[in-house]
Amino acid sequence: MEIIDAQYLISSATHKQCPPPDKAEYAFIGRSNVGKSSLINMLTGKNNLARTSGKPGKTQLINHFEIISKNKQHWYLVDLPGYGYATVSQKARNNWSNMIESYIRLRENLGNLFVLIDSRHTPQKIDLLFINQLGEWQVPFVIVFTKADKNKDEITAENVDLFIKELKKTWEILPPYFITSAVKATGRKELLDYIGALNESFSKL
Repeated sequence: MEIIDAQYLISSATHKQCPPPDKAEYAFIGRSNVGKSSLINMLTGKNNLARTSGKPGKTQLINHFEIISKNKQHWYLVDLPGYGYATVSQKARNNWSNMIESYIRLRENLGNLFVLIDSRHTPQKIDLLFINQLGEWQVPFVIVFTKADKNKDEITAENVDLFIKELKKTWEILPPYFITSAVKATGRKELLDYIGALNESFSKL
């Protein structure tokens, strides 16, 4: 799939304020500072579409982008606030958590959640807990390992393997996963092709 246009649409404080659910929608989420905005910019081919920041907690709302693919597919890409540590109050973190849960569980056209995991690190408890929660909610998702350029290939592969081994302790069927680098555009084609296939399924509903 090839993206020909990507435009910021709206930022919403609740799922009820989101655009009408008339298009397929794919949301990206991960621990704070996982490289989410950089990945979105890489996928869409627009360097400043999603705001990047070295400060955790930059994304605080549900951000919708309208995407047009070369084959005339129209869909929404959503940038969600990160979970985990951010330099904000506990009350703000609780508000984010409630907002994210409501969106994930109630947004009727959400076709898939892309959960970003920092490939530089060994498995983090907060990521595993979040993924297991998605299983309890029965939310479809895939895993996207980010920042693969920041380590040697063998270290990245080792960390990915360790994460998959941890998942096997609680999951009988593993979700699909991708290894990406926003700097080198690694995994871009694979992710866009996956979304393209999901769009085809959505259009047949």
